[in-house]
Amino acid sequence: MRTNDCGHSPPHSGTAGVSGVRHHRGVTRLMLLDTASLYYRAYFGVPDSVRAPDGTPVNAVRGLLDFIGRLVQDHRPDELVACMDADWRPHWRVELIPSYKAHRVAVETAEGLPDEEETPDTLAPQVPVIEDVLDALGIARVGVAGYEADDVIGTLTGLATGPVDIVTGDRDLYQLVDDARGVRVLYPLKGVGSLQLTDEAWLREKYGVDGSGYADLALLRGDPSDGLPGVPGIGEKTAAKLLDAFGDLAGIMAAVDDPAAGLTPSQRRRLDEARGYVAVAPKVVRVAGDVPLPEFDSALPVAPRDPAALEVLAKRWGLGGALQRLLSALRD
Repeated sequence: MRTNDCGHSPPHSGTAGVSGVRHHRGVTRLMLLDTASLYYRAYFGVPDSVRAPDGTPVNAVRGLLDFIGRLVQDHRPDELVACMDADWRPHWRVELIPSYKAHRVAVETAEGLPDEEETPDTLAPQVPVIEDVLDALGIARVGVAGYEADDVIGTLTGLATGPVDIVTGDRDLYQLVDDARGVRVLYPLKGVGSLQLTDEAWLREKYGVDGSGYADLALLRGDPSDGLPGVPGIGEKTAAKLLDAFGDLAGIMAAVDDPAAGLTPSQRRRLDEARGYVAVAPKVVRVAGDVPLPEFDSALPVAPRDPAALEVLAKRWGLGGALQRLLSALRD
């Protein structure tokens, strides 16, 4: 059973509906979409002059449909899941690092209104339309209360029995890259016609680490866009050198307590002063791998699940060629 709501279906057990949908076809390729990342890119990449018959902007909707159609056409996944942010700033992460995404909070009033991520005024109304269209198409849409899309992606990647393509404009997910398991990140450079294929060789050349080391690099370096302070004075290159010398974060912190370890006095001091941050940052930076997923069907549809609803949506929102191109890619 697929679910459209976040966490309201029975917990998902095992891999049926994740990677076990098409075992009869042999090894399956699973594609995971960091959906918000992609519709943000669509919103800013497609002119807001693209509108529904009533004048409502639908540039993000149509742009995302074109994204998905091109991805299906070029990469031919057997399974596809649109992973959603049920909670873009989970409380459990904020409790550990209060600055986590704090600068993105646009509304927090004395009346107790919930935090809201800063979203362009004409994008927010398009998100429910995107969800309705995905549901009518039969493309699995999965979000879980209390977790970000990254966490859903991390959990699904861990459950996968075949190769995984993660499509995201968020470099945080580089931590999931694993050549041995066939897990790679497709990072859009310009639309989805130009994708950076991120594997371990690319990560080592660019950052000096593999997928498993990227989270440690990120937490040491810090990330202003996510409100992660990092360790003062430890930039990306220094973090990569420390990881190369000591293996991982635990090895680096062990070196702080070892007078014979090859740390400079300033590195030792800075890392020692950052012990509190280093102790909690891994849980914040690393994607969760144990999200309680609902049951759903990840099989890529070859025809719309609800043709009548899709027809109404197409007419109401003027989805035109973008929807037809996606339907054609699914049929093929």
